[in-house]
Amino acid sequence: MRQFRRQLGIVAALVAVAAMWGGTFVIVQSAVERYPLYGFLGWRFAVAAVAFVVLFPSSVRTLDRATWKVGLLAGGFLTAGYVFQTWGLVATSASKAAFITGMFVVMTPMLQAIVLRRPPKAWTLAGVGLAVAGLWFLSGGSLGGWNVGDSRVLVCAFAYSAHMIVLGGSGRHLNVLPLTFVQLATVAVVTGGVSALTERPPLPTDPLVLAAIGFTGIFASAVAFAVQTYAQQHISPAKTALILITEPAFGGVFGWIAGERLGIGGVTGAALILAGMLVSEVLGARSATGGEVALEPSLEGPPVPLPEDGA
Repeated sequence: MRQFRRQLGIVAALVAVAAMWGGTFVIVQSAVERYPLYGFLGWRFAVAAVAFVVLFPSSVRTLDRATWKVGLLAGGFLTAGYVFQTWGLVATSASKAAFITGMFVVMTPMLQAIVLRRPPKAWTLAGVGLAVAGLWFLSGGSLGGWNVGDSRVLVCAFAYSAHMIVLGGSGRHLNVLPLTFVQLATVAVVTGGVSALTERPPLPTDPLVLAAIGFTGIFASAVAFAVQTYAQQHISPAKTALILITEPAFGGVFGWIAGERLGIGGVTGAALILAGMLVSEVLGARSATGGEVALEPSLEGPPVPLPEDGA
């Protein structure tokens, strides 16, 4: 029972992270209208990395070779996700990008079974099906023809899935703090470098942009990715993906609060995504026989090595 309560706490923390990320859509959208996008990402993750060191000085003192190796790989996939999603939005609609990005909820269980040799449970797959249907409604129910922007966003979805697989595989036996720091620093260096080469923005001075950098850097990056990294040492990548897919649902709700029109399709989509998570977590926590709580199998044991390229 104690382990079950701990897992419920982890799930609740991940839901809070998804809600936070969903709420930052409005904040980031306003910020990037006033400041170049890659420059914003560079500053956001630079603040995140510095804040993380200030809050957790041991994250630097306890760095070792294994953490650098896995952290750079996870950070590389995380960076690719941000870059390809942004690049894709140049040539496709936001609704299509949201749906295609959300396909990481389908890719992650497949990668988990192939790479980590841990097939997802039936209730998790049922939840994935509901979540995909919810994403369809949330995106408007029509994707139209496929274009190059969609292909770029599909790479983003794969990158996010690979990021979860790395954390749920080799990363689950490493120290959470230094592993999180390396990921944050990797995104900061790469996006900052892209901005310096392509955008060459001035230092941010707009109060709204500075507030957005501070909030997303400290809370939506440093704290949020620490929670995700810790959570994936205790629950599977497939479950993590299913919980984090509630982000667009929360984004729709916060957008509606901010004055955007959600519509019946948006409400239906958000409800289906949340239902998918509940099906996996609530029904999946009970055995098929007596209704007793059935905990997820322990993730203890020797780590499954990932290929060098993370594939």
